[in-house]
Amino acid sequence: MHAPGPGTLRFLHGVRRRGFLHFVGESWQRYGDVFQVRLGPRTLMFAMHPDAVEHVNVSGRQNYDKLASYDPVRKYLLGEGLLASTGELWRRQRKLMAPFFTPKGVQAYAELMIRDGVRLVERWQALAKGGAEVEIDREMTIVTASIILRSMFGSATMESIHQMKDAVETMISFVNSPMSRLSLPLWIPTSKNRKYLAARKLVHHSIAALIAQRRATDEARWPDDLLSRLMKVRDEETGQAMSENLLRDESITTFFAGHETTARTMTFAWYALASNPHVTAQLHAELDGVLGGRVPTVDELRRLPYTLQVVKEVLRLYPAAPFYVRDAIGPDQIGGFDVPAGASIMLSPYYTHRHPQFWENPQAFDPDRWTHERDAARHDYAYHPFALGPRVCIGNNFSLLESHLLLAILAQRFTPRLRPNYQPRWEMQGVLGLANGLPMVIAAR
Repeated sequence: MHAPGPGTLRFLHGVRRRGFLHFVGESWQRYGDVFQVRLGPRTLMFAMHPDAVEHVNVSGRQNYDKLASYDPVRKYLLGEGLLASTGELWRRQRKLMAPFFTPKGVQAYAELMIRDGVRLVERWQALAKGGAEVEIDREMTIVTASIILRSMFGSATMESIHQMKDAVETMISFVNSPMSRLSLPLWIPTSKNRKYLAARKLVHHSIAALIAQRRATDEARWPDDLLSRLMKVRDEETGQAMSENLLRDESITTFFAGHETTARTMTFAWYALASNPHVTAQLHAELDGVLGGRVPTVDELRRLPYTLQVVKEVLRLYPAAPFYVRDAIGPDQIGGFDVPAGASIMLSPYYTHRHPQFWENPQAFDPDRWTHERDAARHDYAYHPFALGPRVCIGNNFSLLESHLLLAILAQRFTPRLRPNYQPRWEMQGVLGLANGLPMVIAAR
């Protein structure tokens, strides 16, 4: 049985009129937890129920992979990096890289996260004195870009951080463009193509130069950063090291996955706190009681459970990746509806996290839903901000540690205030974003 859904013209018109994020939500309300749309020869299916999340990511995962839907990402951004690779290459790379991203493994970068957080405190102290309005998403983007680039390339300067950040964001914008699949060939010198090619050249050449510089020095003198670890690691079966191209692709992938998502999470955290004063008051009480104005250590994070609950609730209500896609290798069924081979399945943390069957008062920002008792009683697959199963985002522990630390460092000293009468306009820009930005005044507590 075919899933219901809007016709092609209705879908295209709805997306153009309401935006992808909002029209998909309206379609969910109209057609139910599984619906589909035909776009030419392509079948696009949307699945919102946690059972579908479990099926595609876990029990039926052998039938789903990152195939044609990820071709633009592979071609223009990540190459064969872990996020986009498939098959044996993905399995080998995942095994090689997993030890660096365990909860214990990511603690190697905690001091760096703390230093960059303290540096931002100093900047915000000056901003608070002047009462200037800032775009909070830019503030968060710069600090998370610095953290991930210093974690990857320990010798990165602020100038190189800004250059690399801007170049990768240009590449991301090129891929995320609604017209990316219809773009003119890269050899045609359009303004868009020239900007993309210049950005790609800067990123590729910068990483190649860093690798060459390390190869030319004694390994004992290499900095203890992620690039060195990737260069040193060897496949257990073959003894082979990563190729130069794979080192480059994994570096770009790590920056892409580890910078923008955490930047969005922290941005949305400030919006949520400014909109929910009672949550802010409870957060401040915990931070003041445990830290008393001190910079937190990693060991002290376990004494800041409510701070982490705030982060988790931000990831529930405002997941940086509101949708992710898996392609069906062969025919299947989801929710009693036929899945044709080659169909693209859109899973949506944004809407699964708002499913009224699994979340009480789902639109409310409520960190208390993350107490152990309430969390344990919930459907295991109702929450998937980093996806789930074998292809869960490898950087989830890095992102949670970074968000936990940054929120603890900044929120005990500052309460950014929204512009009067500000109303957010949520949209999907590849990731979740605000069409009207997030202007805030940095206010010292």
